[in-house]
Amino acid sequence: MTTVSVIHQAEMHRFLVEINQQQAILEYRLTGHNVNFHHTFVPPAMRGKGVAESLVRTGLSWAKQQQLTIEASCSYVQKFLG
Repeated sequence: MTTVSVIHQAEMHRFLVEINQQQAILEYRLTGHNVNFHHTFVPPAMRGKGVAESLVRTGLSWAKQQQLTIEASCSYVQKFLG
């Protein structure tokens, strides 16, 4: 897995990795003390490098630190909650 820098853009409700001007994102909805990770996207050129996993692990770690109730309507994120 490649080490990537994940940026939390709280005002946009997403986590971001940018490589070579391409962006991979993990988006979430925040409602009270609940967070729903609902969309993950990684451009084809960035796939297979662990970028999505880094996004999700960073997002889940943040949610746990904030003591939020975690939900995932994104099937990729659901794999990490099992």
